[in-house]
Formats: sequence, structure tokens, C-alpha cells
Amino acid sequence: MELHVVINGRKDLAGQLYKQLRGAIESGRLAAGMQLPPTRLLTEQLGISRKTISDIYAQLTYENFLIGKVGKGTYVNARPPRSPRQQKTPELACVDTLDLWKSLHFPLPDPALEGTLRREFIGGATSKSPFPQNEWRRCVQYGLRQMQRSIGFYSSIAGIPALRSAIAQHVAFCRGVVCQDNDVVVCNGAQQALDLISRVVLTKGSIVAVEDPGYPPARLLFASQGATVVGVPVDKEGMRVDLIPDQTCLIYVTPAHQFPLGMPMSPARKRALLNRARELGAVIIEDDYDSEFRYEGLPTDSLQSMDEYGIVAFVGTFSKTMLPELRLGYVVAPPAILEAVIKAKQFTDCHTSLLPQWALAKFMADRGLQKHIRRCRTVYAGRRVRIRNRLDGDLSPWLESIHTTAGFHIAALFKNPIDLKLLVELSKKVEVGLCSIEGYFYQEPLRAGLLFGFGSIETLDIDPALDCLRDILLQIDPR
Repeated sequence: MELHVVINGRKDLAGQLYKQLRGAIESGRLAAGMQLPPTRLLTEQLGISRKTISDIYAQLTYENFLIGKVGKGTYVNARPPRSPRQQKTPELACVDTLDLWKSLHFPLPDPALEGTLRREFIGGATSKSPFPQNEWRRCVQYGLRQMQRSIGFYSSIAGIPALRSAIAQHVAFCRGVVCQDNDVVVCNGAQQALDLISRVVLTKGSIVAVEDPGYPPARLLFASQGATVVGVPVDKEGMRVDLIPDQTCLIYVTPAHQFPLGMPMSPARKRALLNRARELGAVIIEDDYDSEFRYEGLPTDSLQSMDEYGIVAFVGTFSKTMLPELRLGYVVAPPAILEAVIKAKQFTDCHTSLLPQWALAKFMADRGLQKHIRRCRTVYAGRRVRIRNRLDGDLSPWLESIHTTAGFHIAALFKNPIDLKLLVELSKKVEVGLCSIEGYFYQEPLRAGLLFGFGSIETLDIDPALDCLRDILLQIDPR
């Protein structure tokens, strides 16, 4: 690899090279520990005599910018931390757009900073232990062979046919979704599906109705598109349809397992929502993020399966059923927006990476996904029972759980006011990670509560973690 040095003319070659090397080291462009090219190679690159380059290396070594290692070469020496580079802020024409992005505050913790404690009730995280790594590895190898046989060009924008067909069969079987293979668009996670839909539906100032409390990444995504986002309160039956404002053009709901509270939307409320959306001419996004894990009661119809108007976009993800790191999701788009969604996908990233697509298609064709879901459902069901028993038992003086039939988290509200921030901080000291639901509220008054995710915490860690929670509650709220 060539070192980027520019020599202008043939005057003061040594001075030019010295200044550029020293400047690159001082600015951090040449980082500590980086090896410089041997003098012979730099001579060939720049046309400067080898002795001149050797003298410059020696001078920089004397000044502690470089260090020579016998038999290995010349390296950049460690330097004191440099001050941040100061740049003038230009007057840009896009200043209003930049201010909009700066104003979007993400209320949830950075996922990269979570999972550092021994016992954490992280919402939305899955357990790695039940995942069939060997079987998945064989599917990845299959994907590599399929890619080797291709002509080496870009693929189908909406996803490879094998995966679109597998997804269509899966959602029809698990959720009663009515669709054909060509209705499915494979995305980089459900978040991209939300982005594609909002791109083709929204314009600046469009009104979007979201559940409140609800899923902040969706709300912030719609706001970043310039939309006016309105929080609509929820009750025990789901979103309050009667409070959806006029002129709404997009409605975002999680009817199977309301996020974060957990209750399912009643059939009557679903019908009312469909009628209201039809009246408004609005598109509904049905985010069905974890309903494959159902523990009690009879299956309920998806909103999409009840849709007679062609206004529901069904969004799903494999982050909850498999691994979040895969970043694979999909949208079953209604005919009215399907073509536009595919074009938006083409303009943003052309298509989702082929290797995970082929691997997932093989995994689903071999019934690996169904087996994995059944295996995880058994594990999660046991964890869910443990948490519910404790919430209904020794934790009941403080917390009241919200009944839910699916997913892998339980929400519980505090019965009395409590210093929630102090509770979370004290829990961290005993290696217990708690998730407050306050960050999920938007325009509705905050309600103190906790979200108990049981996807990633080990079963044997649940009771010790809840023991710690109980003891801390006894300290800060002896009532």
C-alpha cells in the first residue's frame, strides 16, 4: 500500500517530505504503531534519493515522531493526545434540515451499551443459546454456493424469489396474512421497512398517528421525514381510534402485542381502526414484531387479514425470532404502494445482502425456523411464568403487571410514586439491568413502570435478579 505524499516540483524535496510526514503524524492521519514504507519503496514511489529519505526518518526519530525496530522497520511513535481539529462551521443551505435532525432526541439507551450487566431484563433481545448454530452454518455455506453460481451482478430489488416465497408461506401459516410471493419486499430489518413506507407515503407536514406509549424509533423516523407525529393514547383494547386526528395519512400500530405495554388489540378495535383509516384515506403499518411467541388463548387475526380495502402494510422481522445482528425484515405491501416501495428500496440500497437471504431461505425451507420458534417458545414460556409469579407474588405490593398473551416481554406499572431513577441505579450496583418504560411515552403523561424482557436473561438468573429488585424496593419504598 502506497503512502499518500504529494511532491510539488523538484525544489526542497527533503523539506516537503519532512513537513508532510510530520504533519500527518501530528494530525493523526498516520496513527501510532503504523509502519512506514521502507526507504527503498518510498524512493521508487517519490523519486527521491534513498539517503534523503533515510535522513528524514532519522530526524523524525530523533524528534520522537518515529521509532525504529531492529529487523522490523520504522513505525510511528506514540504521541500525546491531540486536541480536536477545529473547523469553521459553514453557512449551509440545508441548515434547517440539519437542525431538525439535531432536535430528534432518542430516549432509549444505546444498544451497544446494554448487555454489560450479569442479569439484564433487556426488551427485544433474544437468547443465543437455543439458536442452532451448526444448522445455520450449513445454510450459510449453501448461500455461498448459490452466490458462486451467479453471474456476479446485482440481484432482485425486492429479494430473491426463494426467500419471498418462504416469507409469504410463513406469515400465511403463522398470522393468516393474505398475500402472494410478489407482495413481499425483503428489507434490512423492520426499521428499513418503516423507512420505505414513510418515504412513499409522507410529505413534509403529513400527519402520522402513533401509539402513545409506543415504539420511539418509528416515531422518530416519521419525524425525520418532516411529518407531524401525533401520539394517540391506548387503553386495554389498543389504540383509541376515536382520537386519531383528521387529515392523518399514516397510522402506526402494534396490534398483536402492543409495544411496550403488551395488550393485544381487540377485534372490535381492529375493525374500527380499518374503518377510520378507510375514511381518512390513510395507510396503516401493522408492526408484527414478536407475535410468533404466543403462550395462551386462541390465535387472533392479523389486521392485514381483516383488511378489505388494501390499506394495511404488514411489517415483520427476524430479529426477534432469530438474531438481531442479521438485520433481516420484510413488508407485505398492499397493491397501492407496492411499486413505490420497491422503487424506494432500489434508490436507497439496491437490494439486501444476498448471503443472509440465501441462508434464511434455506433455513426456512428446511423448517429450521419453525423448529427454532417452537424451541424458543418453550424456553420463553418458562421464563414468563417465573416473572409473572413474582409480579403477582412478593413484588405485587409495588408492581401491577399488564396481562399479555404473546411476545417476550412483560410490562408492569408501579402502584405508587417511586424514585425510578434511583431504583435503576441501585439495581446496576448489584448487576441487575432494569428497563424503565418512561422513555416510550411521547405526548401522554409519563407513567412509572418497568419492562421485563425475558428473551436474553437466563432462566436461572431470573429469581436472583428479582430477589435483588425486591430488596431494593424494600429499602427505598418500605410501604
